[in-house]
Amino acid sequence: MVKRVVFNQKGGVGKSSIAVNLAAISASRGIKTLVVDLDPQCNSSHYLLGEDYLDVKPDIRDYFESVLSFQIKPLGPESYIHPTPFENLSVMPSSPNLGDLQSKLEAKHKIYKLRDTLESLSAEYPAIYIDTPPAFNFYTLSALVSADRCLIPFDCDEFARQALYSLLANVHETREDHNDQLQVEGIVVNQFQPRASLPQRIVEELLADELPVLNTRISASVKMRESHDVTCPLIHLAPKHKLTEQFVELFQELS
Repeated sequence: MVKRVVFNQKGGVGKSSIAVNLAAISASRGIKTLVVDLDPQCNSSHYLLGEDYLDVKPDIRDYFESVLSFQIKPLGPESYIHPTPFENLSVMPSSPNLGDLQSKLEAKHKIYKLRDTLESLSAEYPAIYIDTPPAFNFYTLSALVSADRCLIPFDCDEFARQALYSLLANVHETREDHNDQLQVEGIVVNQFQPRASLPQRIVEELLADELPVLNTRISASVKMRESHDVTCPLIHLAPKHKLTEQFVELFQELS
């Protein structure tokens, strides 16, 4: 059983794409897999549920709302989980209004609630992927507290490289204070352009700093945008495409 959080404090680095496509590969191999979408942008939810994703209830906001109030007959965790069109793949969808609850959850110290819920689901879902917002906030911390592995997308930008050290410090602090099982599984080089000198130089600098850069590189490709547009993960849309094969290689490297 693995609970993996996909995390970066910078937006636009491919968190949702990586979380969903790794989860879809996992499910395609017969593993019951759950995606937990903690990002108010709802990209993973949209990707997996299609255009009507906002109509799928109850969602993750309803879940967090339930932990704030006493209920005589609370809904079980499975009530917030919904099937996707893809076999063995389910999602706990996000909500654009998730931020409304953040201060209340912080004030009531509910940081461990998601961990306990996911732990109760781990027997049914041997693989859990958690998508996070591009910020270090209550929801991201909840994800890091809940997970045992942290996967960090990286898009070969100089600003992203500088921010990476702050991100790693936050993960380290979370491990020290809240979750001693949490490990940085690796840095995923995403949207990689092998013929460009800047991405190659930045990756070499990360390796020189002995950071845990994974071997698999995910290329920049219009096929990813096509996959988003038709809301279909790559393993189902184009199983023989180079980009899909890179995700499969990444999945195997992590296994």
